[in-house]
Amino acid sequence: MARTRDAAATRDAILRSALVAFTRHGYDGVGVREIAGAAGVTAMLVNRYFGSKEQLFAEVVEAAFAQRTLIADDVETMSRFAASALVAAEPRSVDGFLLMLRSVANPRANEILRSAIEVHFQRPLEALLPGAQPQERAALFLSVLAGVRLMQQVLGSPALATADPAALERRLRSLFELLVEPPS
Repeated sequence: MARTRDAAATRDAILRSALVAFTRHGYDGVGVREIAGAAGVTAMLVNRYFGSKEQLFAEVVEAAFAQRTLIADDVETMSRFAASALVAAEPRSVDGFLLMLRSVANPRANEILRSAIEVHFQRPLEALLPGAQPQERAALFLSVLAGVRLMQQVLGSPALATADPAALERRLRSLFELLVEPPS
């Protein structure tokens, strides 16, 4: 009996495999053959669906960054939402932040990541921030998010791990509010 083909399921399996692989090993740490093997397909099939490792990485980044879990969609709740999400964040094996961190050393991956960050995070934040210097304030907001995530997930900061969650959330919220409020 011939096996039926499901192009959408195959494409999805390749994307899921690539997300896990790029998150664990970074752009330079994994090849198309490994991604294909984990997806149960051939490297040739990966290239047929995505054209290249670079294009596959770009689609993985788009999928990972489309889920904005640390940024609210309105300025009124932005500081509270970001602070609460950071304090509640549990380390995950598949994570857009870790994908970025482990792939940023590759110049082309860096370009893809920077572009996706601009589209999915920087510009939406800029559009929400009232007053002057929204670009700078949005970049600082994202920098604080990334710095806290780095200290939590990668370095495992004991100070953050043992901090009183409510107090930590209040401090983070105050910090974010400084960036959200228009400069005087």
